[in-house]
Amino acid sequence: MTTPTSPVERRELGKTGIFVSPVALGCWPIAGMTSLDVNDQDSLATLQATLDSGINFLDTAYCYGAFGESEKLIAEAIRGRREKVVIATKGGLHWKSPTERAYDGTPQKLIAECHESLARLGTDYIDLLYLHASDPKTPVEISAEAYVALKSEGKIRAVGVSNLTLEQLQKFAAVCPVDAIQPPYNMLQREIENDLLPYCLEHSIAVCVYWPLMKGLLAGKLPRDYVFRPGDGRAKYPMFQGEEWLKNQDFLDELRVIAAECGKTVAQLVVNWTIHQPGITVALCGAKRPDQIAETAESMGWSLSASQIERIETALARRGLPLTRGAV
Repeated sequence: MTTPTSPVERRELGKTGIFVSPVALGCWPIAGMTSLDVNDQDSLATLQATLDSGINFLDTAYCYGAFGESEKLIAEAIRGRREKVVIATKGGLHWKSPTERAYDGTPQKLIAECHESLARLGTDYIDLLYLHASDPKTPVEISAEAYVALKSEGKIRAVGVSNLTLEQLQKFAAVCPVDAIQPPYNMLQREIENDLLPYCLEHSIAVCVYWPLMKGLLAGKLPRDYVFRPGDGRAKYPMFQGEEWLKNQDFLDELRVIAAECGKTVAQLVVNWTIHQPGITVALCGAKRPDQIAETAESMGWSLSASQIERIETALARRGLPLTRGAV
């Protein structure tokens, strides 16, 4: 593995003693289920480019791929260097069919999925295991019992929850201490600043956010007249349609000016802004090709000026709140 041209910052996940880069690779795209033009060769090259860039944190899940494709690719990519990589995966969601996912947060199922993830990943421990989402039929405090057992057995080093409300987080934590939480967050989706983020700051819980680029929208590479290809799941989201789309394009035009001043791309500007928000530990950035993660890695190692941050906030205020907050 090559060495990055400059040292990469490491941040602690809560109080775990596990240190990660502030940008992580989100490994959903390499599963190839909703992304177009995905193949194993590009996916393995993307994982290699991730580690070469100085990013040491890979985020996957039991259900990333109908048959664990994402975890299996990670196993191949990290062979011989497991100790240099921090792996997060998730349990509690599985595929009933190629198009239908099912929730199961029972301790028995969570433990079984963890064991299967360990086998797929080719490792005897998982650094961070999340509850992927709450099971409507199983209280989160019951799901938490599985994580107590898995940690006591040494199968996992740290415990996380994903897509939970603050109330659910508190119920889970009453049974099993939580080291990290994974919610959606980006420039246009900042709801967690109201309650979840302050709570995590107070209790030293790492916040690892997904959708920092809002499914590629905030990367600034989709022109106003962009036409989504059949099978591109983004077309169904309101942020990519009509008036909201045009407002976002106007906002991106303002970001382009600031990014150019920094000598950075819009994506790098957006991710850099994200990882420097109070309480944000890590931004999870998806990629399916090496050039994508190589670009995102350049979001680390520098800071926006106070005046640039102020201009971004002014642009955000001008953009206004999306009509469908939280629905992207």
